[in-house]
Amino acid sequence: MNYAIIGFGEVGRALAHAFTRKGIEVAVATTREPENFAADAAAIGPTIIPKTLAEAVNADIIFLAVRFEAHRNVAKALPSWEGKTIVDVTNAYGVPTEEMGGQPSASFVAQAFSGAKLVKGFNHLVAPLLDQDPAVHGGRRVVFLASDDDDAATQIGTLAENLGFAPIKLGALSEGGLLVQAHDKSWGQLIFKDLVKFD
Repeated sequence: MNYAIIGFGEVGRALAHAFTRKGIEVAVATTREPENFAADAAAIGPTIIPKTLAEAVNADIIFLAVRFEAHRNVAKALPSWEGKTIVDVTNAYGVPTEEMGGQPSASFVAQAFSGAKLVKGFNHLVAPLLDQDPAVHGGRRVVFLASDDDDAATQIGTLAENLGFAPIKLGALSEGGLLVQAHDKSWGQLIFKDLVKFD
């Protein structure tokens, strides 16, 4: 299983830190050439591998950490996303629900990635919190996951645990997914909630 993070802003770098803390290799890519952000990647750790977008989308699991409006440009990188799992880390704050056909934002994103399994996750934490070690006071920082594919949610839940987080599955995108989505001028009830799970 290999991994990629598309987008290398604050959220993308925070995710990269999560991978490097556990020594897990992950590709990072933007629309820019890799040499433009290679130094930033190297500063995070040796397991962060700068790649072109065309190279990065070959990963099995892809974290979509771009601005919401940029997701369609990323989706054009492949004619079919069959067999891949997309972790949607975007937030559609400021985007009218009418522009998404009244759908949850993650369902709208999923339409662009034909054939992929999509999991909404890791988006409810602000970048500075996501950037921190998820081990907190003897517990683990919670990440919420929602998906219409339970196997995909379980797969990303296992990865989240390997990264040190405590995953909580919320159900389908049209159910629990609404708790972690933003649209118009509103935020889902679980966005910004920094919770710690104690085993």
